[in-house]
Amino acid sequence: MNTPQIALITYKDAGKYTGVSEEENARLHGFLTQKGLQVTPEIWDDPAVDWSRYDLVLLKSPWDYFDKIEVFYAWLRKLEELQVRVLNPIHIVRWNTDKRYLVELQEKGEKVVPTVWLERGSRLNVAAAFGQLQSEKIIVKPAVSGGAKNTFALTREEAEAQATSINALLQEESFLAQPFIPEIQTKGEWSFLFFNGTHSHTVLKTAKAGDFRVQHFFGGTIHTPEPPAQLLEAAHNLVDKYAQGCLYARVDGVEQDGELVLMELELIEPFLFMATSEGAIERYYEALVEQLQQQAQV
Repeated sequence: MNTPQIALITYKDAGKYTGVSEEENARLHGFLTQKGLQVTPEIWDDPAVDWSRYDLVLLKSPWDYFDKIEVFYAWLRKLEELQVRVLNPIHIVRWNTDKRYLVELQEKGEKVVPTVWLERGSRLNVAAAFGQLQSEKIIVKPAVSGGAKNTFALTREEAEAQATSINALLQEESFLAQPFIPEIQTKGEWSFLFFNGTHSHTVLKTAKAGDFRVQHFFGGTIHTPEPPAQLLEAAHNLVDKYAQGCLYARVDGVEQDGELVLMELELIEPFLFMATSEGAIERYYEALVEQLQQQAQV
């Protein structure tokens, strides 16, 4: 069997994020090539790339896909037409791009941060949103987004003051509203990492004082405590149900009353925190080899 040609997907850095993703990407690329795999870093929207030369496309960090969502969808369609395998699978990636999936999971009875959908072209009804979410403070963010882009944390008075700006954004794209979760500031946000559906490692992300954004490029810090068993089990159940066939999955959530409440199921371009856990990069490699073996048997 010929050695499969693998594209490791990155993005053209426009200076929006720190280089922490590139550090993980470079380490992963070096590790995979040392193991004998033919891996080439590629920018996902580079028009010069001949995608037909690849047997497998690994979505690692197309971090700007949400800024160019229609271009991203077109790229996925092209890969489908070329019958290039993508990890994670394209149908799951497409589903995961739009945070409407949180409403879907909520309707299925999963423990999700309560979510109110704000359809494109609608207007934010501040009284209705606060009444439905039963919160003194709400988070409003785009349905297709990442990196806390256009994300607002608002009291009722601030929401009234910002309504004109939010309504202008609503004419361009759909948003969602959620209650502000104080546990993010007091306890932090858990991230559970899975490779091929098997738990690899866990981190706890905490925001810097006075902030609600736990991302490392906003000053958040990373910890590696042993996760409570019931939280890990809940994360595992979500991966089993909604990330079938995925090489990687990251379950982000908070603990409320001893239970995991889902904030995001990250199946496209999550930072994998592999440097925080000894052996994580080896586990990623082993999961990838397993996927390649399955592909060879088809």
